[in-house]
Amino acid sequence: MSPHALAALVMLAGLVSSALPAIADPVCSQAAVSSQGEPARFEWLAKTKARANWRAKVRALSELGPDYANWNIAAERSEICSDGPDGVTCLFTGTPCKK
Repeated sequence: MSPHALAALVMLAGLVSSALPAIADPVCSQAAVSSQGEPARFEWLAKTKARANWRAKVRALSELGPDYANWNIAAERSEICSDGPDGVTCLFTGTPCKK
């Protein structure tokens, strides 16, 4: 490879890498948020309800909002489900984070 071609390749690599967004660690809330879902006949539905309630609760917090409402990137997540007379109920607890 000629020196000019190599120099062009190095410049191009620098331009591409500077155009890519930096991968940063998530920024997390100081406190965990807990939310319980309504009873459901099936556990997967009870989990869906609890997750939706957790997301809504985080979105409603003025210091957090929708940027923190992604359960998949929350830290220290806990999903506790139990059977009761009205069906399965789940409690989700996690520290909201944003990327």
